[in-house]
Amino acid sequence: MLEKLFRLKENNTTVKTEIAAGITTFMTMAYILAVNPSILSDAGMDSTAVLLATCLASFIGTACMSVMANLPFALSAGMGLNAYMAYTVCGTLGYSWHVALFAVFVEGIIFILLSLTNVREAIFNAIPMCLKKAVSVGIGLFIAFIGLRNAGLTVGNASTLVSLIDFRDNFSTTGISALLALIGVLLTAVLYIKRIKGAILIGILGTWVMGIICQLCGIYVPDPAAGAYTLLPSFEMTDFSKLGETVGQCFSIDFGDVGIFNFIVVIFSFLFVDLFDTIGTLIGVSTKADMLDKDGKLPRIKPALMADAIATSAGAVLGTSTTTTFVESSAGVAAGGRTGLTSMTTAVLFLVSMLFAPIFTSIPSFATAPALIIVGFLMFSTITEIKFTEKNYTDAVPAYLCIIAMPLFYSISEGIALGVISYVVINLVCGKSKNINPIMYVLSVLFILKYALL
Repeated sequence: MLEKLFRLKENNTTVKTEIAAGITTFMTMAYILAVNPSILSDAGMDSTAVLLATCLASFIGTACMSVMANLPFALSAGMGLNAYMAYTVCGTLGYSWHVALFAVFVEGIIFILLSLTNVREAIFNAIPMCLKKAVSVGIGLFIAFIGLRNAGLTVGNASTLVSLIDFRDNFSTTGISALLALIGVLLTAVLYIKRIKGAILIGILGTWVMGIICQLCGIYVPDPAAGAYTLLPSFEMTDFSKLGETVGQCFSIDFGDVGIFNFIVVIFSFLFVDLFDTIGTLIGVSTKADMLDKDGKLPRIKPALMADAIATSAGAVLGTSTTTTFVESSAGVAAGGRTGLTSMTTAVLFLVSMLFAPIFTSIPSFATAPALIIVGFLMFSTITEIKFTEKNYTDAVPAYLCIIAMPLFYSISEGIALGVISYVVINLVCGKSKNINPIMYVLSVLFILKYALL
């Protein structure tokens, strides 16, 4: 049956290899089960509910990828997209998480429609490559900054806005937490450089264990008033009833307090980042697996995009941010994964993870911070693909503005808007209008109207 369903012989693989590859993929991306609840809880969501929703959305999306596309790619709540939802949509814009989830749901529906047509290719081709790369870099910096903040390494400063924490100040709580986070970053970096499977997850767990040891030795002292809670894990049964706090809540919103134009911008931002992140990941991992045809295209990209879109809408209904294809799928591909059996194995492991929800939600934010910082580095590495030479300044300057705007304005959407507007204006004024796709004019006008009218 497995042979008939996944065509193992045709793809020169075996059941043993595929299952091992699926386990490898899960190990490299399981950190999201600790990070996603930590981020979305800042938006006011229950962490246990988010974790259960993340497990279910990951299972649905990855299983769809397995059955519909027969590809070894896994899906889960996307890094950057969850931060955008928590800190921009719910934070800066002030929308409730119910509204944010509805925006994700609508984005998923639009993505489904785009996946049935060739519109997605038109949008993809309209955005210049320099901005596509810049979005990845900018999100990397944005995520890293959030990691530094969650670690307690950065603190507010009246003269410089932010500065390094004074480790000596309240060392038994904030000081030791920040120090452990810093050690965790170094630990995770070393593990990743040495290509240890599951390096990011091991980094999270290792930092947490160090914290537990410090608590048992009296170095770390829990102080709920200061936001320093006990680090000892909870081994109680998973409270599956918590899922009821988020399931279907994306539909229980009041549009009276939601500006329609702002809401459209939020949807577009989700769609923009998800669209390019997914396509980029699919192409990148497929190239490594030698799955592209002679024209450099992925033969089964349409069902793969459809699986991604279904997972996004399903995840929003369940109670998590945009579900997207993970670049960590490349770890499973490197381990020999070539078919949907790899992704199905990963999907099942996400489902089983629901039983360990209390443990994942007990992990402190300073332990997940190293994962954010290292993932930020991985996304930032795309900057080498942007040409900053003088003859490419009409591309480089908009890319630069897009990149710095995201962390400094604390908003992914502001970075995208500034990048699109500056690209059109600079190229138009510099006599390079032939480089501008007509769709870019439409996007820039929409962004300008947003600033003018809101």
